[in-house]
Amino acid sequence: MKQKLSLSVHDEVLAEEARVVDQGLGDSNAAAAPIHEVRPLCCFARLENGALVGGAIGRTWGQCCELQQLWVDPAHRRLGTGTRLVRRFEEAAAARGCSVFYLDTFSFQARPFYERLGYEARLEIRGFAPGVAKYIMIRR
Repeated sequence: MKQKLSLSVHDEVLAEEARVVDQGLGDSNAAAAPIHEVRPLCCFARLENGALVGGAIGRTWGQCCELQQLWVDPAHRRLGTGTRLVRRFEEAAAARGCSVFYLDTFSFQARPFYERLGYEARLEIRGFAPGVAKYIMIRR
């Protein structure tokens, strides 16, 4: 006999419940696809003194590479640092066999920058704050 369910809504994520959901989803995904093949990838820009001034963080899986985060210290923007980080990140992914590169960015972030690097917006999602859109971008 089925048990009755109760649903609850919370304004903050409950740590233990989130852990159970994450574990359950991870187990389900691992049973359905070779998730163990997903590999992290990162590239950092540092000054001679070791200070971090930028980074590209993402992951690869098969032929696909996802750039999840790109940040450049404001003092080092518009000097080619971001371009160098993305290109080095892509080179490392290509060495792993990747030929499809994708990312998402908001309209207040770096869409024109990524377009200059050859990325094309394939999906636009509106409905965030007024005037804000999210773009899913890809480069082959």
